[in-house]
Amino acid sequence: MQKITTFLWFNDNAEAAVNFYLSIFKSGKILQTVRYGKSGPGPAGSVMIISFELEGQRFTALNGGPHFTFTPAISLSVECKDQAEIDRLWDALAADGGEQGQCGWLTDKFGLSWQIVPRILPELMNEPAKAERVMQAVMPMKKLDLAALEKAAAGRS
Repeated sequence: MQKITTFLWFNDNAEAAVNFYLSIFKSGKILQTVRYGKSGPGPAGSVMIISFELEGQRFTALNGGPHFTFTPAISLSVECKDQAEIDRLWDALAADGGEQGQCGWLTDKFGLSWQIVPRILPELMNEPAKAERVMQAVMPMKKLDLAALEKAAAGRS
């Protein structure tokens, strides 16, 4: 059992966000849905919290109202096996009002920040000279280009 669970605070669209994430990731499921009762503070019968799992990682989504919003200071980082997976996740998470950021970061339509990165990125940066070249390649990118990063790591222009 996972000891630490990421808790995500939404205004009133936690259920829509969870369904969106479940449609993008191949392995995921809703674990539990708890609804507000008569004593609120949300409307009776509306979703209060949804516990769910994506790729083996547990999360809890709360409809907590407009008091708090997401910030890029916290992001979910997804390690991708290849460029096809980077492309698929990037395009899906950035769709319908999401915003593309720099260096593999994006913000989805719910305001949650994601890093979509190749699994081999640490290996590409395992020596100071390689790390410098890879970072120079990463900095102007939005969605990461794995072939360009591998080329930079190898010292090819």
